[in-house]
Amino acid sequence: MSLCFVDELKSQPSWLLVLFTLGSLSFLKFLFASLKWVYVSFLRPAKNLKKYGSWALVTGPTDGIGKGFAFQLARKGLNLILVGRNPDKLKDVSTSIQSKYSNVQIKNVVVDFSGDIDEGVQKIKETVEGLDVGILINNVGVSYPYARFFHEVDEELLKHLIRVNVEGTTKVTQAVLPGMLKRKKGAIVNIGSGAAIVIPSDPLYAVYAATKA
Repeated sequence: MSLCFVDELKSQPSWLLVLFTLGSLSFLKFLFASLKWVYVSFLRPAKNLKKYGSWALVTGPTDGIGKGFAFQLARKGLNLILVGRNPDKLKDVSTSIQSKYSNVQIKNVVVDFSGDIDEGVQKIKETVEGLDVGILINNVGVSYPYARFFHEVDEELLKHLIRVNVEGTTKVTQAVLPGMLKRKKGAIVNIGSGAAIVIPSDPLYAVYAATKA
């Protein structure tokens, strides 16, 4: 059967052979990508996060994704630096985490990313000084209070979105990265949004989508 198939292929026009080859390569590429996705998503063993360092810093850790990251990192045995604007919420999250993972150390840093970012970043620098911070989760972010067209976005909201989503993330990274470079290890996770990928330039959230892209 295989010899007949080869002979049949040889008898076909050259352009058809080219298309067959390209199609086969495309299929193999798709198959390889699919197998890689299955391995990465379901089969690959988990990393030992403590190899990056014994401390992790999470911004926006009092709700949602940031809170989830904080609990999961604590579950892995990492000490935490939690950065948020509400001291009461920070205390509540810290207490909840330590009641479940008593061996984890936690430092709270109160920073309002919509205010004086430089002052807040200085607090972060002072807190991370001398600590083996191996993981940074840049999670803090804000969006519109409700959907609106681009021309309806007032100047104050525009500055607020850029200050928190872009400047805040950038400057926190600048504060933590030197230590990682010095120790030659570390991981940085910047939380984006489906608004910038699944729905390109999300129609009624254009500035938010741009800042999270």
